[in-house]
This record gives sequence, structure tokens and C-alpha cells, in this order.
Amino acid sequence: MKRLSISFLILALATATAFAYDPSPLQDICVATNDLNSGVFVNGKFCKDQATADDFLFMGFRNPGNTANPLGSKVTPAFVDQFAGLNTLGISMARLDFAPGGLNPPHTHPRGTELLVVVEGTLLVGFVTSNQLNNTLFTKVLYKGDVFVFPIGLIHFQLNIGNTYALAFAGLSSQNPGVITIANAVFGAKPPISDDVLTKAFQVDKKVVDYLRAQFWYDNN
Repeated sequence: MKRLSISFLILALATATAFAYDPSPLQDICVATNDLNSGVFVNGKFCKDQATADDFLFMGFRNPGNTANPLGSKVTPAFVDQFAGLNTLGISMARLDFAPGGLNPPHTHPRGTELLVVVEGTLLVGFVTSNQLNNTLFTKVLYKGDVFVFPIGLIHFQLNIGNTYALAFAGLSSQNPGVITIANAVFGAKPPISDDVLTKAFQVDKKVVDYLRAQFWYDNN
């Protein structure tokens, strides 16, 4: 009986994990709406009563993103908040523009795997595994037409190592994959993470923490 109970628990946990991410659609379409009085909640967002073709069109990728910033990159998301027609469909996209030397800094998507294709330029990309696999770095240089996958939840980055503009598009396995930029989250948290935590975690002096916090605080405020 004890073995049966343990087996049942393991099966239950495995089943729960399998359905932990975006569930399959419960109907053919479910366009997101912020008007809670005119829709029916299914998952993710409430649904519009009457959808139109425009709900399934996103034009945000037509123009290059503005890379005139300290990172030299711009990510334009097409997640459910920007593209209502994605609601319940379990997918999303992003456009990534890079100036020469531009960086999409180390970050994670807690709810989605990312598939990246390079359209123009040359990118150095990589992801780092969890502690369980000794924080191993998997990295490659990508050229036009190359595709690379970043497993769900793992820290990853993209750097333009060419002398020209670079462009890539990413597909993600969630309508709302989420983004956690590591430096911003650690040094730009609101309220700030304790100095005692950061100095000990990074084995640095408080002056270093103060300097880094000053660099990233503006992004989150």
C-alpha cells in the first residue's frame, strides 16, 4: 500500500508538471480583452465576444527597433499583451535588433522555450545550464539563416559580434513567456535587495554593489 501511495504521488506530480504551462485552447479562437464585462475567462486573458481579422494581425515588426541605448539592442515583443489574438494559443514572437556590438543581456523566460533565427548579421549566443549540470555554458556563433534553441527557464544571451547591424526573430512556446533580465532583477529590484545579501552572494565590497545598483536602478524605476 505504501509503494502504491508513493507511485500515485509521483504520477500526480508528473501529471501536474506536464500541464504546468500554457494549456491547449478550449475553443477555435479566444482573442484577449481587458473589458471583463464583455468576455468569458478561459486562460490567460478574457475573451472577446466578437473577433475580427484585425485581432489576428500584428504589425509591430515592420520597423527596426531603436538601438540607440547603452546596450545597443532593442527587443520588440509580440506577446499576448501586445498581440491579443495569441490568447490561449501557447505561442509568441519577438523581433531583436542589434547595433554593431549590441547585446541582449543575460535573461530568462520562466514560462517558455525560445527558438531564435538570424536574419541578418552575426550573433554570439549561449545559455547556461542549472547548478545540477554544473552551470555549463553552451555557446555558438550564428550566421544568417542559423537557428538556435534556448531551453525554458535557462539564462541566455545574444551579442552582435559583427561590424554591421544584426536582426533576429524569436519564437517562444508561451503566449506570455515572461522576461527576467538578470542584472536588472538583482541590482534594480524594488525595494532593493539587502546589501548584506548581495555583498555575500557576489563576494564583493559594498561599494561595488552600490555602483552596480546605480547602473541598473534607472531601468526599473
